Formats: sequence, C-alpha cells, structure tokens
Amino acid sequence: MINIYDVIVVGAGHAGYEASLAASRMGAKTALVTIERDAIGRMSCNPSIGGMAKSHIVCELDALGGEIARNTDYTGIQFRTLNTKKGPAVQAHRAQCDKSFFLERIQAVIACVENLDIIEALVSEIWIKNGTIRGVKTEDGEEILGKTLVIATGTFLRGLIHIGEKSFSGGRVDEKAAKKLSHSFLNLGFNLGRLKTGTPPRLHRDSIDFDRMVDQPGLNPPPFFSRSAKKDWEMFHVEQKLTPLKPWPPGSNQISCYLTHTTEKTHEIIEKNLKKSAMYAGKIEGIGVRYCPSIEDKIVKFRDKETHHVFVEPEGRDLVEIYPNGTSNSLPKDVQHEMIHSIPGLEHAEFLKPGYAIEYDYVDPTQLHHSLETKKIENLFLAGQINGTTGYEEAAGQGFVAGVNAVLKLRGEDPFSLNRTESYIGVLLDDLVTKGTDEPYRMFTSRAEHRLILRQDNARFRLVDYAKRIGIIKREEINDVENKIIQISEEVNRLKSIFCDGISEEKRLRRPGTFYKNLLNKKEGLNSEVITQVEINIKYQGYIDRERKNIIKAQKIEGQHIPNSINYDEIKGLRFEAREKLKKICPDNLGQASRISGVNPVDVSILSVWIKRIDSK
Repeated sequence: MINIYDVIVVGAGHAGYEASLAASRMGAKTALVTIERDAIGRMSCNPSIGGMAKSHIVCELDALGGEIARNTDYTGIQFRTLNTKKGPAVQAHRAQCDKSFFLERIQAVIACVENLDIIEALVSEIWIKNGTIRGVKTEDGEEILGKTLVIATGTFLRGLIHIGEKSFSGGRVDEKAAKKLSHSFLNLGFNLGRLKTGTPPRLHRDSIDFDRMVDQPGLNPPPFFSRSAKKDWEMFHVEQKLTPLKPWPPGSNQISCYLTHTTEKTHEIIEKNLKKSAMYAGKIEGIGVRYCPSIEDKIVKFRDKETHHVFVEPEGRDLVEIYPNGTSNSLPKDVQHEMIHSIPGLEHAEFLKPGYAIEYDYVDPTQLHHSLETKKIENLFLAGQINGTTGYEEAAGQGFVAGVNAVLKLRGEDPFSLNRTESYIGVLLDDLVTKGTDEPYRMFTSRAEHRLILRQDNARFRLVDYAKRIGIIKREEINDVENKIIQISEEVNRLKSIFCDGISEEKRLRRPGTFYKNLLNKKEGLNSEVITQVEINIKYQGYIDRERKNIIKAQKIEGQHIPNSINYDEIKGLRFEAREKLKKICPDNLGQASRISGVNPVDVSILSVWIKRIDSK
C-alpha cells in the first residue's frame, strides 16, 4: 500500500514543529522530514523566547493552539517583563530556556501526537508532476508522497558558515546544508536571495567572574506566556508529578543572567582586525540583521558609542555553556579570544565553541499569499527563515499558519488569514507578502499601527473566534475565555454605575496610581486576568476607542476585494511603477494595495474607481 501524507513538513525548527503539530492536531496525516531526529526543536542561537513584539506572537500562538508558549514556560529557567515602566501596549515577556530540556520536551510532545510520523532524510527536490505537488525526493533517492507541502528549512538552504578567513558548508555547525533544494526552487521559477545571520561564541560557566557583572534575576511570580503554566503556578502548593512534559514546576528555581559591557580595548581589537572578519573582508554576500548586528557592525556603525552591552546568559540548569549575547561575530578564533578576554568578567573565559556567521538562501516572500501558499505552485507553503525572517517567534508564527492552511486547503475551506488590525502575526504576514524584505525581518511593536489593541495580555480574548474555527484549543478553554469576556464587560459597566462621593468607581479607577484593589466597591473573588483587562480597558478607554475607530476605517478599505481577473495594464491612469508593482504582488484587496511600496494614494483612488466599475457590470 502506497503511503500518501496529507501534509509533509520539511524542516524541524520552530516553524517546522509548529506546522506539523498544527496539521496533525487538526486530524491530517502528517510527516515531519528532518535531517536529524534528535535535532527537532533545537535552539541554535540564544535559548530565549520573547522580547519586544516577539512575545506578542508567542501569546497569540498560545491563544490559537500553538506549542511554543507552553514549551517555553515548562523549560524556562528565568522569566522577566520588559518595559514595565511603559504602557501595556509595549510591555513584553522574555524567558531564558534550558536548551536541552526545550528540545527534549518538544520531542516528547511530538511523540504523544497521533497522525504524525518523523522521517530522517535530506530533501533534495520538490516533486512536481503535471503542475501538481506530489511530495518530495531525498538525496538517498527516496520519494515521499504528499498532498500538500510546507517547507521550513531555516538557514539550511545552501548554508555557508564563516569563521574569519575559513568558510565551509553547513546549515548549522556540524550539520549538513540543503544544497540541491535551492536548485529545485530555482528550477520552479522562484526568485531567491541571500541573507546572513550569526551567533556568538559559547563560554564555560566556571571560567567566568560573575562578581564583576550586574546580576539580573528573574521575576517572581514569573510572567508566563501560556495559560497552562499560569494554571499550574496557581496550583503550585499541590505536589505535581514531574514528566518530560513538565520537567520541573514552571517558574521554580530561576537562574540569574548577568550584564557586562565592551571596553575601549575591545573596540581597538575589533578595529585592528576588521579585515580578518569574514563580513568586512568581502567574503559574505548576504545582508545581515539590521536590529541584531554583529559586534563588528556595532563598532563600525556606532563609533560614537564607548561601550556596548553584553548579556551573559546561561544555556541551561546543568549545562556549562554560557551565551555572551551581544558578541556575535565572524572573526578568526584567535581574535575572538582576544576580544572576549577584554570584557570585564570574561578575562579568563574558556571557549567551548567559536562564534560564526552563516549565509543562506531565502525565497522572496512577495511570491506568497497571506496563507503562506506560494502563488506559483498550488499546495506548496513556505514558513520561517526561508521567507526572510529572523527569530524563533516569527518562524513559529509562520509555521502554525502554514500548517493550519495546508489542512484547510485539503478540506476545501477558506484559508486562515489574520490581518494587521487583528494580530502581530497578521502584521508579520502582511509585511512579508506585501512589502517583501531584502534583510532579515524582525518584529517590533512599532510595525503595528494598532498596538494598543494588539497587546500580549488580551491575545486570548481577541483571537477566540479564530481558535474556535481552527479547533485545536479544547472546548472548556474556549468556554473559559468567552465567560471572562462577559465578566470583563459586566464589571466595567458595573463600575460605571456605582458612585461614591459623586464620582463613579470607573472614573476613580482612571486616576493615576489607582488600581482595582484600591476601589471601595471592588468585586471580591474576581479572577486576576479579568481584573487586568478591566483596569486597562478603563484607564486607556479614550485611546482604545480611537484605535477601534481607526480599525473600522482600515477594515473598510481592506474589504474592497480586488478581482483576480483584473488587468492592471488596462488601467491607463495608473503610473508605470504602480502598475508593475501591482502585477508583481497581486494584492487581495485595496488595503494591501495601498501598502505596496511604489503605490501612492492617487493610484489607490484610481484602482478603487476601476474596481467599482467592474463590480457594477
């Protein structure tokens, strides 16, 4: 009997495991194809999750049925909240994880899921027959048949590693690159580009003088990403049985990170050896991450800065590896040693691995629909760094969307599509497919026009209808969210109707420094999550109302669908540049068209009139 999978996922990083878990949990027969089974979920760079805007994506995935939030919370060794002195729209959680247990837990999760097979193989070709996806072919000559295909190869497409003047092929250190798969994309007519990222050296914990650094402990109670971990924390007094899925009580026994800085000597060493850096010696073609630059880039581009932060972070509870965040580089090994030893507290640091830069191929994401299905090949989806993004969180968000949409495509249902007024995942997808990218894309709160509405604290509430449609979240969890939405609304209205000394409790709560717990007429026994939402909704009511009005305006233009049959060459009023960009992107609606670089408001107005003319026929 021929084994035909509903969904084949190629690559088992954060995009790959989210895609395969989503597809299999929706009932699809799924294959996860990876070079090495033991590498599934490997955190190849910093073992941390979250940070600015990235935490919003993680919380949204938890609301929809993704796994990265739970995996982070149950393997986290330190939890913090960033921007606590600022408003809730830009606050973000960040967790340092145990990289060994993160990997072990996600593999344990996969082992528990039905309909999901793991296949060890190096994919060499996208198998197309008569213009239709048939599956993939491997370097060993094996053919894996599938109805839909999700490619999530990370940095493995023609990966090339650079350490100083030495360069060698690899998707990661000691792991093979996927060379032939790039040629398969080119043969199918896809446009590929070249990007670059990097990682710092790894240092031995026992060789570091932490007394010379600033201690950065975690928060207690810990700010979790997932509802599951929050519930376990609330039951912390109850003895829990530890398993591979719960290696320790979440948030317990947190470990400190530390802060140090580069010095004048550090900068002198780097300046003196810039020509030996693979990046500045002209060996690297790909464009690097603008917002997470290498240490060489920092020294060259920010010469006015006397020091740069170096965050010294543990990679696990029992691991000796330390991650010096902020020292990513492509310098020769001997220069790396000299550079690291010039940093306070790292004078005698012992190297376990050198830092390195890696170049890899990516596919121009404007060749995708918002569903992450390619425009050229039906039933072929792309997710993660192959689309030009950087970061575990951005990859996981894309993987989940691609996995869900692969299943919906098989069912003949409309695609699952989040727009930028609803979620950070929607902002991410819209930016990629509408604007494209020529550098590794990283999410920031500033990319979201409606960030006061798209907070991490309300992700479960604003995405509950999508969660119901996808069907991964359990019904009792959905009921809990819907009940809390009612409680929030009822409590806000109740506070408006209760007066004390001529002032409503709602107005009293708006006062700076006043919290729900300070109210004389607070409701006893109200859930803490409900209280948080009540406080935010009342304190920021004016701003939230204004944002909602802006969203309604945005949704009107998003609702103007552009017919697939439209011929832009016939619209004579359009400028040449606008016509060419519209033909390339093929936007779904007028809102997307308005965000295309090179399309101005006059072009949008002309296009709107043309659409109305078509609709009236």
